[in-house]
Amino acid sequence: MYIGEVANKTGLSIKAIRLYEARGLIKTPIRKGSYRVYEDSHIEVLNLIKEAKSLGSTLAQLNEVIVYQNGEVDWLRVEQFLVELKCQLSRQVDSLNSRISRIENCLSTIKSCPSMLDSAPRGRD
Repeated sequence: MYIGEVANKTGLSIKAIRLYEARGLIKTPIRKGSYRVYEDSHIEVLNLIKEAKSLGSTLAQLNEVIVYQNGEVDWLRVEQFLVELKCQLSRQVDSLNSRISRIENCLSTIKSCPSMLDSAPRGRD
């Protein structure tokens, strides 16, 4: 399939697809005359790139992760990366939940303060 169809299937721009090719994130497609001809394997990797970027990964990180062996992506390496990314996100969630809990404790303390119970909320002076 040609680059326009790949762009439609992945939701990526033609410019982005060419960038990923130039950076070595996808295999260089075979050429039919002056046209690049992409395969389903290109779509898989492009979808991976798109998803990883939406999760906060950088192209530099993905260059370390998307490695080709014998012309195929090392999916085990990708899986390990995704597991580590999941762990990082889980740690961030735990940290945010802890911070939310601390805020809730502060709010609870403020609401139980006798001077707060006797007065209406005020703005800044």
